[in-house]
Amino acid sequence: MVKWRKFFLVGMIFALVFSVAASAAPAAKKASQIKLAYVSMNLANPWNIAVKKGFEAACKELGVQYISIDSQYKVDKQVSDLENLINDNYSGFTFTPIDPNATRALVETAKSKGIATASIAQPQDNANLVYTLNEYDYGYSIGTQAGQWIKKALNGKAKVAIISQDNVEAVIPRGNGVQEAILKLCPNVQIVARQAGDTPEGGMKIIESVLQQHPDLNVVVATNDSGGIGGYRAMVAAGAVGPDKAVFSGDATAEALACMKEKNSIYRGTVDLFPYKGGYESAKILYDYVTKGVPAKQQVIMLPYVPVPQADVLSGKYKPVN
Repeated sequence: MVKWRKFFLVGMIFALVFSVAASAAPAAKKASQIKLAYVSMNLANPWNIAVKKGFEAACKELGVQYISIDSQYKVDKQVSDLENLINDNYSGFTFTPIDPNATRALVETAKSKGIATASIAQPQDNANLVYTLNEYDYGYSIGTQAGQWIKKALNGKAKVAIISQDNVEAVIPRGNGVQEAILKLCPNVQIVARQAGDTPEGGMKIIESVLQQHPDLNVVVATNDSGGIGGYRAMVAAGAVGPDKAVFSGDATAEALACMKEKNSIYRGTVDLFPYKGGYESAKILYDYVTKGVPAKQQVIMLPYVPVPQADVLSGKYKPVN
């Protein structure tokens, strides 16, 4: 009788362990049953467009259902967008949080329902995957390119306008990196403006206004290509071109590279943050999470970044990943 009870208890324990393990494993799904989503902070930004292209390319390769959503820089809309994905039983999503505090609880809800979660660029600290960057270092890389050019072309003296993303708290350090790198290399530079405007329209408006007060503005430095493109267009429209003028930014989007190739372009540098690669890989990792299970420990991947001077674009030395 004692032996029978012993075997019975062992069997019950084994069955319980097996049951728990089975519930922790993801249910087998065909690729066509998997639904993945990319929720952009703002698709007016060329960097986010490149992330979208990479994400969608991976989804097509994997044969999964997918959707891309533009939150239009509206926190309430992004919250609603994520709520809809959760209610529609999406398998996983990648997003760039506008306000991580507003979306933290939703990410927890998604995870509790077995939905794989990822953030890209600006981090969501409780997502399963955080594909991010050191904002200050990235900005410092952008500012270093600008500072080196100012030092060489203008003997370290210039009027500079910074187009920042200070409207997004997590990206403020990027603007700080830009500003501090320039001033370290060229202490005599005059920063005449630092304003948030990380869309082409926003960047253009800022520089149009700055040029009215400082028609001798030499250099525009933007924390992303989106604002930089707008600043560049404003400089060209105002005739603020020539060997003593320059625009620098970061992201190495197709739009910015095209600006660099224009005749006598003053768009002199960007920094590649590999948005296509980030979008592509985040979709692949979400797929792995859905089909193989989410790791117990959060996965953190740092976006790489490489300076891209205009000369390398014109010579063909620099070749975009996408």
